[in-house]
Amino acid sequence: MKICVFGMRGFPNVEGGVEKHCEAIYPRMGDEFEIIVLRRKPYVRNVSASFKHISFIDLPSTRIKGFEALFHSFVSTLKVIRIKPEVVHIHNIGSCLFSSLIRKKGIPIVLTYHSPNYEHKKWGKFAKTLLQFCEKTAFKNADRIIYVNHFQMKKAPRWVQDKSVYIPNGIPTPNLSCSDDRLEKWGLSKDKYILAVGRITPEKGFDDLIEAFNKANLPDIKLAIAGGVEFEKGYMNRLEKISDKSKVAFTGYVYGEDLQQLYNNAGLFVLSSHNEGFPLVLLEAMSYGLPVIVSDIPATHLVSLGETRYYPVGDTDKLAKALCDNIPSGARASYDLSAYNWQEIATQTGSIFESLLP
Repeated sequence: MKICVFGMRGFPNVEGGVEKHCEAIYPRMGDEFEIIVLRRKPYVRNVSASFKHISFIDLPSTRIKGFEALFHSFVSTLKVIRIKPEVVHIHNIGSCLFSSLIRKKGIPIVLTYHSPNYEHKKWGKFAKTLLQFCEKTAFKNADRIIYVNHFQMKKAPRWVQDKSVYIPNGIPTPNLSCSDDRLEKWGLSKDKYILAVGRITPEKGFDDLIEAFNKANLPDIKLAIAGGVEFEKGYMNRLEKISDKSKVAFTGYVYGEDLQQLYNNAGLFVLSSHNEGFPLVLLEAMSYGLPVIVSDIPATHLVSLGETRYYPVGDTDKLAKALCDNIPSGARASYDLSAYNWQEIATQTGSIFESLLP
């Protein structure tokens, strides 16, 4: 069964929650699936990457904010029409603008709805309007829709819910035996820093976190923010301006051993986002047993946390108090993460593909 996939930048080792999602599910699918992943060439880190039953087609793309996804969706749609797979799997509503062309060719479409992108602060009025149009187009053309956030699914019209299913994101196996030798290059010490992970964009609320960290004034504790910056250079400049360089470390995009060591040796994890689809980084932090503090948004209620773990989104005073009440000490927490099994998620997704066969 041939499946074409597009809507993310690619994998392996490409930053982003959707990219991690794809890197987790497709290699876990059975040999009965032939997965063809349409990647965006500028983001491909490992051209020679090899996965069983997965092949890659690297298409030309831009890095122009607001145009990148649109262009990739167009060239991917043309490629899908030429390949003629049994099913096409599209990630994100913004990638569905040209899905009517696929529909007209009689190719079934599965959409994974990760987040309502038009709610993100980084987009202007025109971009938000276009994304809302993409959502309507996606709802119309998709044969099945997978939501990673059941709160978002419940907001959809009834006719959309009737062809939708909730399948959460999963959690990778943590490397609890990793060392701490990589911390030195960022000036960090085991159990003596607060960790935040995510792409540097306004909806992640890193400015809230830094302001709250400054207010908390925690002696001997540092803040590490792990994430790359692409389009939001102005936002990054603002973060650097309000940060004490001796207390706040920006690691840039990290993966593999570097990221594992950051998780395994942190004393506290904070998710300060204003908007999320399903926060994979939160699951990763929980898998390492980290105590967590999270903003009170629907996405952070997809996992079981005590009420003391939440603070009102954007409230830096409440967040500062939470940081003071949870000073990193090396203590670890225990969570029930049995519902977030990537193998089960891959199996469920494969069953949806199979249900669309004639």
